[in-house]
Amino acid sequence: MDLDRAHAFAETWVAEWNAHDLDRILRHYAGDVVFRSPIAARLIEGSDGTIRGKDALRAYWAEGLRRNPDLRFEVVGVYAGIDCVVINFRKETGALANEVLVFEDDLIVSGWGTHGPE
Repeated sequence: MDLDRAHAFAETWVAEWNAHDLDRILRHYAGDVVFRSPIAARLIEGSDGTIRGKDALRAYWAEGLRRNPDLRFEVVGVYAGIDCVVINFRKETGALANEVLVFEDDLIVSGWGTHGPE
């Protein structure tokens, strides 16, 4: 993944999240995606922070948006790897976080949400 493509994806990613449009967000994810986040561990009982599959990811994010209707992100930095993108962003609370997203055949197959102090 080159840096220009990573930046283009991050622009799309933040616009879709800020619109709270789960259908548009989820179109980038493979059906068998695995996503890990400490927030998922708090929101989804028994998940241990690991969400498996696109339907489960939709349910997790729908619950997150329900609990946080003011959610808004601002991209701070974008980093490209061989098959991954890291998006460093600021949440509406001012806290910084990252999404680490691994791609295969133009779809995200795994991801990690990482969060700093609130």
